[in-house]
Amino acid sequence: MEDREKISVFEALLFLSGEPITPSTIKDVIELPESEIKRLMEELMAQYKERNTGLLIVEIANGYQMVTNPEYSEWVKKFKSAHLSSRLSIPALETLAIIAYRQPIIRAEIEQLRGVNSDSAIRTLLDRRLIRVIGRKEAPGRPFLYGTTKEFLQCFGLKDLTELPTLKDLVREEAA
Repeated sequence: MEDREKISVFEALLFLSGEPITPSTIKDVIELPESEIKRLMEELMAQYKERNTGLLIVEIANGYQMVTNPEYSEWVKKFKSAHLSSRLSIPALETLAIIAYRQPIIRAEIEQLRGVNSDSAIRTLLDRRLIRVIGRKEAPGRPFLYGTTKEFLQCFGLKDLTELPTLKDLVREEAA
């Protein structure tokens, strides 16, 4: 199979998946060395970037994903605003931010930071698979520890948690 055909297979898999695909998953399907998969995926990413269309291939959450081009975010936002039920409430966003920056964290710590009960927000975030139980704390009652998921990374377009904005980034953005 030629490189062009391999790249077309990658493109089809990315389109079908709707979520990040790891090189090892691609390897299971097309049986190529991971080094070749990464080389060809870089080529595919470059092709999409060069064409400057509505879609891009990006590296996210230790895999590759087909995403909308940020240049067309205005139109995507207009489209998404028609689907209001998919929005998170302010309490859910606050809770998600605390979990993202402080993970692993227990419910009591979240509630101490927020100053209010967070049961509903945590339940919403679990239902939407933005957070998950990652273990239990070695403390009385052995409370659940919460952390973010790959879906969280995907939703916010992050490769990993190191790409979360810092407080300095947020202050600079607010000042601009």
